[in-house]
Parts: sequence; structure tokens; C-alpha cells
Amino acid sequence: MNDTPAKQLPHLVFGGELIRLDGTEFKDLSKVDMVGIFPNYAAAHTAWKAKAQATVDNAHMRYFIVHLHRLLDPADGKPA
Repeated sequence: MNDTPAKQLPHLVFGGELIRLDGTEFKDLSKVDMVGIFPNYAAAHTAWKAKAQATVDNAHMRYFIVHLHRLLDPADGKPA
């Protein structure tokens, strides 16, 4: 059994109402929903999916997953 903790790969989930369906500009930045920071993509995806499904009736609502670990360590996101 391996007791080594998994490497943290933080991901941010956030979203809000967009101005246009084909864009990524928010209607009101003060109302952006900061869902949270998650330790890996799987956890972030679960949170993203729940928020996306909860707002399915509003076509302008979008939620995003940001790979924070790639911003903190750009080499981390590149293939070896």
C-alpha cells in the first residue's frame, strides 16, 4: 500500500452570466460565482458539472475550470 499523498494539482471552478453566448466576457464581474479550488481535475469536474446542471435553464450562464497548477508551474502542463 502506498501512503504517499497524491501531488496537488489545484483547479479553480468559477462562472457567471455571460454577455454573449459565443464569448467569455461576464455581464457583471461582481456577480461571478467563485465555486472553489479543488485538489485535482476530477473533483473540479464534479463541482463544475453540478453548477452547470443547476443553471441549465439560463443559456448565458457558464462555468469554467482553470488549471491553476499550470499557471503556478507552466512546465507541469507540458508533456515530458
